[in-house]
Amino acid sequence: MSLNSTYFSPTAKTTDTHCDKAQEPRMLHDSPQNKSECGAVRRVSREWWLHVGLLCIPLLAVYLHIPPPQLSPALNTWHSSGHFFTFRGNNVFYKESVGIVGSSDVLLLLHGFPTSSYDWYKIWDSLTQRFNRVIALDFLGFGFSDKPRPHRYSIFEQASVVEALVAHLGLSEQRINILSHDYGDTVALELLYRSDHNRSGHVTINSLCLSNGGIFPETHYPRFVQKVLKDSGFISPVLTRLINFQLFSRGIGDVFGPYTQPTEAEFWDMWTGVRINDGNLVMDSILQYINQRLKHRERWVGALTSTSTPLHMIYGPLDPINPHPEFIQLYRLLKQCKKKIVSVRWCWPSGKKSWYKTLFLHESPGFKSWVFYSFQNWIKTFF
Repeated sequence: MSLNSTYFSPTAKTTDTHCDKAQEPRMLHDSPQNKSECGAVRRVSREWWLHVGLLCIPLLAVYLHIPPPQLSPALNTWHSSGHFFTFRGNNVFYKESVGIVGSSDVLLLLHGFPTSSYDWYKIWDSLTQRFNRVIALDFLGFGFSDKPRPHRYSIFEQASVVEALVAHLGLSEQRINILSHDYGDTVALELLYRSDHNRSGHVTINSLCLSNGGIFPETHYPRFVQKVLKDSGFISPVLTRLINFQLFSRGIGDVFGPYTQPTEAEFWDMWTGVRINDGNLVMDSILQYINQRLKHRERWVGALTSTSTPLHMIYGPLDPINPHPEFIQLYRLLKQCKKKIVSVRWCWPSGKKSWYKTLFLHESPGFKSWVFYSFQNWIKTFF
């Protein structure tokens, strides 16, 4: 019969529990004892999962409300030496130092994603020995600045934040040198576009030095987590709450070069900057800048080809997000299209240079300063 062939088949499971067998009325005779034992097993199972669920609820609540880490002494010193100004009802952090006397040169530093102005701390003192005023800010949604939510973050708004800061410091009539990185590169390109088109309230740019950043959308390869956060819709706010230090440090570490991995303390400083004011909860909104780069490519890449402002590119070829040789090939093509090639220079550091914080955090500060200063000296010679 089919009963015997099914139940006693060599391929059939022989480890079925007594309860499992009791659920096969066509195979075995029903008995009150079997039904009772099976019901007891089900009740125990349900109670176990209920206890697990009840235990997970408070643990999840605690996890989602873990306070941000305390500021390290170095980060606290950076914060204490800075200031705030108000932009459309939000507080924006900035740091300014007055450098050498006798020079009128002003330098504005624009940081990358997802960190803050603290990226520049290793070369800050060196820069103040070269420029009369050195200024860095935390973009809205970053570092010590406010991180409003819900909020539609955009490169255009960040450029307006920079313009407001320059006006706040009384530098609207001053020619500004800009040194930017990553996310800051795109903000700088929007500022360049406004400057070249003489938009009201624009920053007058004296020179622009870009470093590794996705200025070409077609050669930009975001990390998997970035793509998930920016394109997952209503799921993204849930995912941002689940990001912790371990996930963050692993993701950031992947984009550093093998010889330039951050220390544990540096990872914590970066994570602390993100967690201040619940910055992890706005990362999905900020990451829309990747889509904005693609949408406004003609505007921002076009600004590079049409401007007469002196330009410089510092590029670390181990960049996994803007990889070599694709990035360099496109940059060379851009140079050929540019109307005034003489105003464009680029530097390609050795193969051991990482992309992330190529200039500032983990490579030789002396070397990076020398590269940038050589560009500034070239400007003074030819412009």
